[in-house]
Amino acid sequence: MDLIALEEIRRLKARYLRCVDLKLWDEFADVFTEDAVAEYDTPVLGKTLRLEGRQAVVDYMRGNLGAGTITAHLVGSSEIDVDGDTATGTWALEDTVIVAQYRLLIRGAAYYRDEYRRCDDGKWRVSRTGHERTYEYTVSLDDVPSLKFTAGVPAPIDAT
Repeated sequence: MDLIALEEIRRLKARYLRCVDLKLWDEFADVFTEDAVAEYDTPVLGKTLRLEGRQAVVDYMRGNLGAGTITAHLVGSSEIDVDGDTATGTWALEDTVIVAQYRLLIRGAAYYRDEYRRCDDGKWRVSRTGHERTYEYTVSLDDVPSLKFTAGVPAPIDAT
C-alpha cells in the first residue's frame, strides 16, 4: 500500500473542495488534468451536468459558484485504491449551496467517484470526477423569516 500516494490524494481532494468554497479558481484549475471529465448529478437542474476538459470545469464553477454563491462542501469516508500512477476514490459528500440572487438554499448528500493520475511533474491530479446524489432539497430563504446569516461570502444575507 502506497501511504504517501494515499495522503497526497486525500490532500488533493481537500484542495479541490477548499478552492471551490473559497473561489480560488487558479488553484482549482491545477487540481485537474487537461483532459479531465466531470459529471455531477444535479437534480435541481433536472439533469446530469457533464463537463469535458479542465477549462470547462473551471469556467462552469467560476460562472455558477462565483462571488454571489456561498458553498460548503465536506467529504469523508474515503476509499482510495492506488495502482502505480493511477488511482480511484470514493468519497461521501455533504454540501450546502446558498444562491443569494435567487434567495435559495440547496442541501444534499452524494457519493463522489473519482479517478486520479500522477502527472509528469509528480503531482496527483483529478482526471475524472463526479457524484451521484443520495438526496437533495431546496428551501426558499423567503420561507424562513427568522433566518439571518451573520457571516458569509460576499456579505450577510437576511431572509427578510
